[in-house]
Amino acid sequence: MILYFSGTGNSGHAARRIAAALDEPLLCLNDRIKAGGIAPVETGERLVIVTPTYAWRIPRIVEDWLLHTELTGAKRAWFVMTCGSEIGDADRYNRRLCQAKGLTCMGTAQLVMPENYIAMFNAPQVEEARQIVARAEPDIDNVIAAVRENRAFPPPRRKFYDRFMSGPVNPIFYSCFVKANAFTAGNACTGCGQCVRRCPLNNIALQNGKPVWGQNCTHCMACICYCPAEAIEYGKKSLGKPRYHFEAL
Repeated sequence: MILYFSGTGNSGHAARRIAAALDEPLLCLNDRIKAGGIAPVETGERLVIVTPTYAWRIPRIVEDWLLHTELTGAKRAWFVMTCGSEIGDADRYNRRLCQAKGLTCMGTAQLVMPENYIAMFNAPQVEEARQIVARAEPDIDNVIAAVRENRAFPPPRRKFYDRFMSGPVNPIFYSCFVKANAFTAGNACTGCGQCVRRCPLNNIALQNGKPVWGQNCTHCMACICYCPAEAIEYGKKSLGKPRYHFEAL
């Protein structure tokens, strides 16, 4: 089975390609997490977990879901992490997760995809994003080949920098930066509710026709990047930046 979580579509694209090539069922964790569903999942022996990279590890909400959900039949797990540039030493923590679940970890693959974290960085324009995706396709092919042949992924880079970013920086990043306070909706907002529907943590509600954010945010960027009116900003940090979601390519 292919499990995936995706904020703005990068991981969803990779997961769909892998599932189609391997003829494996596909399960969207956005829906499960949004519904609070932790009922056992019959996965089969082979499990591929596709996620974005949040602070140089898999998203905390995905890790929590995996820890609290029984994955019936699962024996081996491959992790595929999309990112704007790098995944750090995420593989170390993925192996710990597998150990906690009684799974054999088959490694972690990095897929560089278009940046979406406009709360801090710039997203690419459409043509550049298409080129980045095109460069990632052979890496997705390599993932498919490894899983099909039951091979472990090659060991990732593990320098001091990688250990530092995935280690001490990860919790500091979450506590200092992963907050919803700066999200606002401007006058262009139509009250369509797209942001409410997209939020995997049910952290957005419409009040008087405008979205209001709570405190339970994972910074997936779905609300700001999928807003059809581009009415949402993250303080001044997102002003003038292109919005990115995979389906717009």
